[in-house]
Amino acid sequence: MGDKLQLFEDYLKNNKKSSSSTIEAYLRDVKQFINYCSTDEFLNIDFAKISEYITYLNKSEATKMRIAASLKAYFNCLKENGIVLENPVENIKIKKKDPKKLNVLEAEEIICLLSQPNGDDFKSLRDKAMLELLYATGIKVSELLKVEINDVNLAVGILHLKNGDKERIVPIYPAAVKSLENYILNAREGIIDSESQEILFTNLNGQPMSRQGFWKIIKFYAEKAGIRKDITPQTLRHSFATHLLENGAKLQDIKEMLGHSDISSTQVYAQFVKNKYASKYAKFHPLAK
Repeated sequence: MGDKLQLFEDYLKNNKKSSSSTIEAYLRDVKQFINYCSTDEFLNIDFAKISEYITYLNKSEATKMRIAASLKAYFNCLKENGIVLENPVENIKIKKKDPKKLNVLEAEEIICLLSQPNGDDFKSLRDKAMLELLYATGIKVSELLKVEINDVNLAVGILHLKNGDKERIVPIYPAAVKSLENYILNAREGIIDSESQEILFTNLNGQPMSRQGFWKIIKFYAEKAGIRKDITPQTLRHSFATHLLENGAKLQDIKEMLGHSDISSTQVYAQFVKNKYASKYAKFHPLAK
């Protein structure tokens, strides 16, 4: 089975252009299914056996849907390579998850949030630069915490991101560049625990910051700003995309900046904006009632 798993991994990387996290999850799902089946069963696997397996799992509906997608991709890979004649998962129904409600801040709320870290101490300068960079580029918090100092080109005003063999370049607006310069020149050296530290933002002990640590930071400043909305680590990313779209940016350009592999992932913002203005139209237009 090992050679088939390697074939599947190459298929996901090269044919499907899947992210490293998707590849890891799909391989894990397939390995668990292989362990569930006997060798004879696996050679004669059918739709009923796969349905039985998915029903047997004590998992959430979202996890079951992902496992079904993993197995569907695996057998599709085997079929394309002539190892099986049919994909037994071809007709399995994979329900689409209900879209999550987006947490998006208005422009005025963003301005208020970004103005909260206003001191000249190390922590304030770091926090200001982190919030500015997050909103300027729309990167994920997981990406923010991995950004290295050489990934930012302040002279040109760009951020260079690498994720495996995928790369993207995102512009940084001038105010964010200024905050980054201020942090790097006046605070970073006093925070990092070693001159060899390449991570741009660390905790105050000079160690890599956790996602939970950053979440506490953004929650703290949201409370200071008087923002009552539910803030999550994705809030500034969602706000970035929505504000660009509202101000005329093309969906394809936003897709590239966010690093989405499929435009369908970006279309959620178009639907959000459409619904937002439709509700305002219905509420305020005198003839829309």
